[in-house]
Amino acid sequence: MPRRSILTERQRAALFDLPTEEASILYYFTLSDEDLEHIDDRRRPENRFGYALQLCALRYPGRLISSREVIPEAVVRFIGAQLGMTGDEILPYAARRQTRQQHLHALRQVYGFKMFSGHRARELKAWLAGEAENATSNHDLACRFADECRQTRTILPGVSVIERLCADALVAAERRIDSAIVARLDESMKARLDDLLSEMVDGKVSRFVWLRQFEVGQNSADATRLLDRLEFLQEMNLSPDILLGIPPHRMSRLQRQGERYFADGLRDISSDRRLAIIAVCAVAWRAALADAVIETHDRIVGRTWRGAKKLCDAKIADAKTAVQDTLRAFKSLGAALLDARSDGAPLDQATELACGWERLEGLVATAAELTDTMVADPLAHVGQGYHRFRRYAPRMLRVLDIRAAGVAAPLLHASTLIADDEKPEKLPVGFLRRSSKWHRHLNAQEEDGHRLWEVAVLFHLRDAFRSGDIWLSQSRRYGDLKQALVPAEAVKDTPRLAVPLDPEVWLADRKARMTDGLARLARAARAGAIPGGSIENGILKIERLSAAVPEEADELVLDLYDRLPAIRITELLQEVDADIGFTEIFTSSQTGAPCKDQIGMLTVLLAEGLNLGLSKMAEATNTHDYFQLSRLSRWHVESDAINQALAMVIEAQSRLPMASFWGGGVTASSDGQFFPAARQGEAMNLINAKYGSEPGLKAYTHVSDQFGPFATQNIPATVSEAPYILDGLLMNEAGRKITEQYADTGGFTDHVFAVTSVLGFRFIPRIRDLPSRRLHLFDPASAPDKLRGLIGGKIREGLIVQNWPGVLRSAATMVTGVMPPSQLLKKFAAYPRQHELAVALREIGRVERTLFIIEWLLDADMQRRAQIGLNKGEAHHALKNALCIGRQGEIRDRTAEGQHYRMAGLNLLAAIIIYWNTKHLGQAVAARQRVGLNCAPDLLAHISPLGWAHILLTGEYRWRRRTGPKL
Repeated sequence: MPRRSILTERQRAALFDLPTEEASILYYFTLSDEDLEHIDDRRRPENRFGYALQLCALRYPGRLISSREVIPEAVVRFIGAQLGMTGDEILPYAARRQTRQQHLHALRQVYGFKMFSGHRARELKAWLAGEAENATSNHDLACRFADECRQTRTILPGVSVIERLCADALVAAERRIDSAIVARLDESMKARLDDLLSEMVDGKVSRFVWLRQFEVGQNSADATRLLDRLEFLQEMNLSPDILLGIPPHRMSRLQRQGERYFADGLRDISSDRRLAIIAVCAVAWRAALADAVIETHDRIVGRTWRGAKKLCDAKIADAKTAVQDTLRAFKSLGAALLDARSDGAPLDQATELACGWERLEGLVATAAELTDTMVADPLAHVGQGYHRFRRYAPRMLRVLDIRAAGVAAPLLHASTLIADDEKPEKLPVGFLRRSSKWHRHLNAQEEDGHRLWEVAVLFHLRDAFRSGDIWLSQSRRYGDLKQALVPAEAVKDTPRLAVPLDPEVWLADRKARMTDGLARLARAARAGAIPGGSIENGILKIERLSAAVPEEADELVLDLYDRLPAIRITELLQEVDADIGFTEIFTSSQTGAPCKDQIGMLTVLLAEGLNLGLSKMAEATNTHDYFQLSRLSRWHVESDAINQALAMVIEAQSRLPMASFWGGGVTASSDGQFFPAARQGEAMNLINAKYGSEPGLKAYTHVSDQFGPFATQNIPATVSEAPYILDGLLMNEAGRKITEQYADTGGFTDHVFAVTSVLGFRFIPRIRDLPSRRLHLFDPASAPDKLRGLIGGKIREGLIVQNWPGVLRSAATMVTGVMPPSQLLKKFAAYPRQHELAVALREIGRVERTLFIIEWLLDADMQRRAQIGLNKGEAHHALKNALCIGRQGEIRDRTAEGQHYRMAGLNLLAAIIIYWNTKHLGQAVAARQRVGLNCAPDLLAHISPLGWAHILLTGEYRWRRRTGPKL
């Protein structure tokens, strides 16, 4: 029977090879005094060394030294130095098998090492069976098994044994989970789930495939299609409780398989597995469909508002000529009346001569109409969307399981009236604030007043979902915020929190820092010592920061890039994969085994990164056709895998010597890049006037000081970038290492200031209109006279103290990943009633923003660091524009998933190029140093690994060799 391989050669080496890095050797192979005593019991030098080497190998990686094994030179030197031996005394070791066996016997007697056999093997197999359910991958389980063996001093068996044990344990765990899910289904539900594969919709696709074909929509027809699917799943009455106790990653894997299988493929697998996949998908799609319905409603409301505003703007534009004519007429009349008054002539006669009373009456009427037009409120026109809402809204409100907080009870009652199609004589308006403009428009409605009222209810329903006043019982995105926050008792165990649990301690520290900062700023203002700025008559003036790039840096950049070899993009990818092995991350979603077709995997990733698509890439390469690439993409390319591959490339690039000249990987900048899209109703393609009239989306990317793009997200072109800053910082290990985060004006809000401070990130935005920003103090009356013109208000300490536990819970929730930070921050920003927790966060943000502005004004080095960091992020845009060559640079994917893969692939390809450039720039620097040319560190700091002129990006994509079979 052939051995089942679940690990790659690189993964096997990581498990079994002796360490070669200095830090690892020092950690694992340092001998204690007791160890040296046992070693000295051996008489001959080579035996002492052999005994010590075997002891170290049994501790890590936990295996026996094999005969004729080549020991890394660094290990030999380190162990020999501890024993006071030279290389000549060590060479004879391992010549006699009997000696090695004697050493093993002695080590087992002294240190308690045991072989993997008998009772110990049975214990570890039982442990492995339980651990397999929680393991996220084959490699993860193998690493857990190796760690357990080391902790229990069990000598690792051979790699083939480990792979077989892990594979068997994973298969058994998979079957147990499938059986556990199916056992909770009754016979009728099993039959109903199986029917999804055979029942056809419109004679075209199976019901199962029809159910998974959904995306967030843009109009009422899209909402209706979503509701069709949601109602069907609700009628099945499949309880989410069937998944209680199932590990989340297991459910995700089953769902991913269901989203890739077609009906025929599902019919061919075992009954339990098939039913488990369909059941998990049905539960997950039901929640996802409900969220998609809410998001679609959100977009329809926005579309209705934009249409009403556009109508107002059009009326104002059309009235421009009438306004001018009316003003000219009144100007003439006014001049005539003034002349008559100065001459003592009758005003009636002057009026008759100027325009006449009848025309004056017309002018007054026209002026009244124009006045109403010029102050027109879009709310007067949103009623035009009534029929659009009527097509789906009552049904939506009946289908969704909506819950509400007490403050939103009137809105929920009004929604119920719409759902039940009731039209009471007195329409309830308790959901409106007293100062709401809706009152005036509702009171002005004489006929069909219920239409505008329904539109008002649906507008406020959108806002309530955004803020969390209203939620869905089963939802991740629109769930109950109170249930989503981690418990208060778990806050103290959150390692990322950088603030004390007692708010009074935090307030005392901030007061002291603010008092000191204000005093320093006042002294600098009086002395005219503010770097690049001044405060005159209470007005802050800031000058542009001057550049500080040495002239020699330009010459060095040109020379280094001239030394880089010209290379095809295919050869570059293969070289980087040989160094790092990032393609090994793309495992099969069916078996979990690594992809064996390295060339095929690289071709798929290149197609995504260059925005060519698989069909065009199949035409441009001679190794794979479209169906082979499609199969690889469908079963191996997932979001988690792309993120892990990116993390591998970023980590490898940060370890290259050249990267150290650019930073330590502890500062980062973030910025959004706009990508145009075709006008075909794609998932996230909205129009932002800042980028012209074409629709598109933005890729929001975090770039470290070493130029590594360690995180990227797709966001709509119209939304604020600020909520997404924390997502990138908490998304992976590279982001968590960041201590100083830079952003442009678009990434700045008081809430972001607050949360970054609570989580220990130093947030440094470049605020475009900084002179207009006000300082908020604990005691404005005590502000220095020189700064009085900059003071904006008083910090509400009591509100901070009262809501401090909620602030800490919110921050801890972001760290744990229960809810993305952007989602939580958007809820806080959307509170229409100024929820106290949101206001408390705003007050904390004002404190942090005030402290930041003071430091910014006094610290020119901070300003320069931020400018350099943001320049690195903006330089990434040019590289990605050069790479996104397919489809004329437009993102034409119709689904959010397709757009995500396109942007993630582009980011990964950019990171791979940055790694290759960093590596070869380091070699070019070494070449310059060998001939005595200047390579000063201060000059190398200005080098960028973002060049691409030496890389051939277009043409036929041919690969040097095949390292795996074609699929």
